[in-house]
Amino acid sequence: MKGSIQIHQVFSGSLEGNPLNDASTRAVPVYLPPGYAEGDRRYPVVYFLHGFSGSGVQWLNSSPFTRNVPERLDWLIENNKAPAVIGVFADGWSGLGGSQWINSEGIGQYRSAVARDLVSWVDRTFRTIPRGAARALVGKSSGGYGALVISRFHPDIFAHVGVHSGDAGFEYCYLHGLPQAAGPLLKAGGVEAWYRDFLDRAMATKMKGDDHDVINMLCMAAAYSPKKGESLNLELPIELPSGRLRIDVWNRWLVHDPVRFVPKHLDAYRKLRSIFIDCGVRDEFNLRWGARLISDELKGANIEHVHEEFEDGHMGVNYRFERSLGWILPRLDTNP
Repeated sequence: MKGSIQIHQVFSGSLEGNPLNDASTRAVPVYLPPGYAEGDRRYPVVYFLHGFSGSGVQWLNSSPFTRNVPERLDWLIENNKAPAVIGVFADGWSGLGGSQWINSEGIGQYRSAVARDLVSWVDRTFRTIPRGAARALVGKSSGGYGALVISRFHPDIFAHVGVHSGDAGFEYCYLHGLPQAAGPLLKAGGVEAWYRDFLDRAMATKMKGDDHDVINMLCMAAAYSPKKGESLNLELPIELPSGRLRIDVWNRWLVHDPVRFVPKHLDAYRKLRSIFIDCGVRDEFNLRWGARLISDELKGANIEHVHEEFEDGHMGVNYRFERSLGWILPRLDTNP
């Protein structure tokens, strides 16, 4: 790697007192391009949002026979396929495995943690170009979802957005997971009983095969349908023990579906200078269709964007960041 990686402990006031008592100070890797230490040049910044069950430092994991995302960013810069930028790898982990990067009464204020706290810290700490036209926000899976959410509320802060396999089209990507989660919850005796057993078991050994469906649905419920006083302060859109779909709760989830909210906030997306959306045609969570529906809405509104599909699934597709970054980064404002 020609550039360098630093890991900083970053405090976020937005996360203080969060419902899950998760840390308000997070480890945030920062990529600095070649030559950063030697000069006084200012740089645009690309922010990365990880997927469900990820963390900021997981971006640094080595990948056998290939490059991880920071290495891909470095390679693009070294080979003049992108301008030199600062890379910031945000942390959205929670005690339920993630945050969806939104402000939620059930998880915490993660959208504000990125758009307000993290951006302010980066601009104070590094030689950035502190304006939206010089910032990109790129994520995969739940991180891609987060990029759509944060840019909806803050198009002035992030003018360039990359969405890889983002959660969208909730009836396709989530509805099938509810009955998969209901069985283990019913067997355990409810949400809190299952969660306590899950934490003990995962810490002592590892997650079981069906744990992902359950913790994923609990996290989504805490994000989309929080309710104080309920177990883990969330409501599931499936009734136990009957398995009946709770339409009132499910409708609360749908409010957060990009397929529903993008058409209502086209004026915000019209302010963006770059929108990149992709998904594999064999995506195991059926996210291909949500991406297509979002692209159709943007096309109908004459909003410039790139939408691509590729022959692969949901996992192990970090190579796609070379495509999004290779298109977005040259569009960033580099004028200090």
